Amino acid sequence: MAGSLADIVKAYDIRGLVPEQLDEAIARDLGAAFVRHLGATAIVTGYDMRDSSPGLASAFAAGATAQGADVTEIGLASTDVLYYAAGSLNLPGAMFTASHNPARYNGIKLCREGAAPVGQDSGLADIRALVEAGVPAYAGPTGTISQRDVLSDYSAYLKGLVPGIRDIRPLSVVVDAGNGMGGLTVPEVFADLPVAVTKMYFELDGSFPNHEANPIDPANLRDLQAKVRETNADLGLAFDGDADRCFVVDETGGIVSPSALTGLIAARELAREPGAKIIHNLITSRAVPEIVIERGGTPVRTRVGHSFIKATMAETGAVFGGEHSGHFYFRDFWRADSGMLAALHVLAALGGQAGTLSELLAAFSRYADSGEVNSEVVDAAAATADVRKQFADREGVEVDDLDGMTVSLPSGAWFNLRPSNTEPLLRLNVEAADDAAVAALRDEVLAIIR
Repeated sequence: MAGSLADIVKAYDIRGLVPEQLDEAIARDLGAAFVRHLGATAIVTGYDMRDSSPGLASAFAAGATAQGADVTEIGLASTDVLYYAAGSLNLPGAMFTASHNPARYNGIKLCREGAAPVGQDSGLADIRALVEAGVPAYAGPTGTISQRDVLSDYSAYLKGLVPGIRDIRPLSVVVDAGNGMGGLTVPEVFADLPVAVTKMYFELDGSFPNHEANPIDPANLRDLQAKVRETNADLGLAFDGDADRCFVVDETGGIVSPSALTGLIAARELAREPGAKIIHNLITSRAVPEIVIERGGTPVRTRVGHSFIKATMAETGAVFGGEHSGHFYFRDFWRADSGMLAALHVLAALGGQAGTLSELLAAFSRYADSGEVNSEVVDAAAATADVRKQFADREGVEVDDLDGMTVSLPSGAWFNLRPSNTEPLLRLNVEAADDAAVAALRDEVLAIIR
């Protein structure tokens, strides 16, 4: 038997080392507890390209059917294909993936019918408790297992959400799938678009032989940047392991800030639905709410993390939400995140005009930023209090505590300091008018912390 559930049940999903922490026996129990907790009579499952994924998915299905639930298996899928299935079929879903984690990990992302999230506060803690107590046996008939291919329906649905995508000029695109699920979805989605794709690492391989499938780390974008320059491509796209996140590089090989993409997609969604609400988390660029207001929309600021964004989308009816981590959420995609849908918006915006991507994005990239700077600390609360003491009494400074501590200076510069949920780290994000101002403010804060 694998280790304790306390080690693998995280804030938003289940994730751990296979088989030391997560094995098929635990997956079977989780499948039983999932349908028991939800009272579900049917669910849908999908899995990524990791070697352990099919076995974990099969064991989970066995636990679910033993509780009387019917299981529809969509097989190999990106996480947003599973969300599509859960949304379009109106079934709870389970996706077997460890996203961008190294090869030895696997995990399960759970959702309710309509792709509504299941996190620590919305069912995950109860499912864990049910497994730990022992899921009671079910007296009724065993559920059935069937297979269904939803990839082409997913592809058509996404393109139906993106105005102008079928009318774009011809584009050349380099795609780095990172040996992840983008290697399955990109050929299907791009097949009928005027897009010439240069493929990188499309072979599905959960050992990640080329680089980690984690595009938030700039080291994992170097191959893509070089290939874009070498081929004179219009842009490059990089997907993470389960393809729910997409990162973009422009025609110069420059990495595009996810905040700039949030601004671009927000502008497109506001053109489609004037006056709509747009969600941004508190470490996205100040340019995002500025752009939303300029385009007649209403910006809504939220904490970092998909459960907060999805909950706020549900409360406000917001049409779109973006995070600085490369997650993009769409109301009309059941409020779920989709790297592919974000990529299609970029292609439609670029292909609908004559300029380059860097020219197009100039209006959405207004400030310099530090990226996330992590510091190992013994006492995060004490270190944050020290920083507050140094800044709070200065003329014109505003401090808020929505998620960690955000300090806004009269110059327009700001920084956010927030503790990691999982490690003894403080995460610092700084934004200011230019690189010199960013460096000065970053170094001042780090000197206090360290």
